[in-house]
Amino acid sequence: MKDYKEIYTLVKSDIDIIIENLTSKLCLQEPLLTHLKKFLNSPAKRIRPLVAILYLKACGVRLQKEHYKLLTAVELVHNASLIHDDVIDEADVRRGNSTLNKIFNSKLAVVSGDYLLACAVDYISKIGDNRILNVFIQSLAQMCKGEISQYFCVNKIPSMEEYLLKTKQKTAQLFMAALECSAMLSPEIDRDKAVSFAQNFGIAFQIKDDLNNILTTNSDVENGIYTAPIILSGSVDNPAIEKTYHLLNNYVDLARKDLDNLEDNLYKRTLLELTELYRQ
Repeated sequence: MKDYKEIYTLVKSDIDIIIENLTSKLCLQEPLLTHLKKFLNSPAKRIRPLVAILYLKACGVRLQKEHYKLLTAVELVHNASLIHDDVIDEADVRRGNSTLNKIFNSKLAVVSGDYLLACAVDYISKIGDNRILNVFIQSLAQMCKGEISQYFCVNKIPSMEEYLLKTKQKTAQLFMAALECSAMLSPEIDRDKAVSFAQNFGIAFQIKDDLNNILTTNSDVENGIYTAPIILSGSVDNPAIEKTYHLLNNYVDLARKDLDNLEDNLYKRTLLELTELYRQ
């Protein structure tokens, strides 16, 4: 089975186009411009465009310039959310480098994140499809709602339903937007199946991340953010690791099932291998 690096290499030439696009339209004064470019070009998984590109190719789609604009916008939104998260968390380091709020201050960091959102909307507007613009607007709203929900749940153990809704909003929503909009650009894609796969993969992705946090730094608990292992045990001091493994694997299975309708090819098999990387 391929590891993540091998999977990334398969579509690296496509992702390189997106990475180049990320900074091509930036027009800011120094020294902010240099630091923002460094942030956007820092090594990252690029998991959202990677999943979308693999799915498109698994469906036999030949990527056009509109696809690259769309996925550039997705990556810009994700990076804007990271900048905003660093402000909220008062973080000093991101991707091995000082955060913008550490280098400058929170005010400038917030505006920088907002600027990236404006760049994302510009890319979407250039596609010229109001349906895609509407999906992006709704996705941004859902991501904000997820963050707000997390704020009001600090130091409270939410229900599993609340946790899964927040996870869908904060994390899965951008995966869903990438694939839903890709389906709008490529009618040969089954839109419902694509969105369902993106949702289940995105939730599995976040549960895996929450598990890793519990098992390593445990910073979520320290900050009063209680995720699946705490919810399933009902105790901050005794996280339900095995039960969370089961929950995670259930969403991995759901994501894999959503790929059943695709014809067998290299990219479908690679998507299946990617989902397996998140199984526990």
